[in-house]
Amino acid sequence: MDSATVRNLLVRGMLAGLGAGLLALVAAYFLGEPNVDSAISFEAAHSHEHEMEIVSRSLQSTAGLATGVLVYGVAFGGIAALAFSFALGRVGRFSPRATALLLSGCALLAVYVVPFLKYPANPPSVGNPDTIGKRTTLYFLMMVLSVLLAIAATILGKRLAPRIGTWYATVGAVAAFAVVIGLAYAFLPVVNEVPKDFPATLLWRFRLSALAIQTVLWGGFGLVFGELAERLLNPKPVTAAASGRVAVRS
Repeated sequence: MDSATVRNLLVRGMLAGLGAGLLALVAAYFLGEPNVDSAISFEAAHSHEHEMEIVSRSLQSTAGLATGVLVYGVAFGGIAALAFSFALGRVGRFSPRATALLLSGCALLAVYVVPFLKYPANPPSVGNPDTIGKRTTLYFLMMVLSVLLAIAATILGKRLAPRIGTWYATVGAVAAFAVVIGLAYAFLPVVNEVPKDFPATLLWRFRLSALAIQTVLWGGFGLVFGELAERLLNPKPVTAAASGRVAVRS
């Protein structure tokens, strides 16, 4: 793949990330923000300290949320487009559209779902401020480990495929990934800092909404970028009838 094609894919990836970010913004506003407000209300009711609000909550939930989600969407869209440029044709004989969807699904699993199952997202008022550095380090360690293991599993599956077939190679690679991730779950420290009186239903809704937002983001990107990449790499040929109409008009 030449540099001009990679550059075009990068631009389309950033545009697709922006579009997916808009979808995720809608999901975050209607699914996530009500739970954040409830968690903040719980925190305010159980805290005896009154902190000065530097940025108003209304600004956080509108302009602040939009800026964060859209910038993140554009950034990850560009990175995902570069990963797509490398993966196309190397992970199987898939079309650009199918490769984009497969890449988005695997990225969602490796980058978010696997770390989420070990260290799920927490709403405001959950978590000790003194351990935020430790919790952040553990989360990113789990994410990096998941991504590296996903890459290793892909390489393993590709090498096993000529010997035992694509189906058994895929099953073996997925099983190896699951076993090592399970060991990481078992040996990495457990973080449990949820207050005893924090509503379990609110915690569940917040975590479910966080997962839904990421699913919308990655799923939307896969669909939009897949269509853009398909049109770039496999343009539809001009039919004879269309050529005739152009000739008549000219």
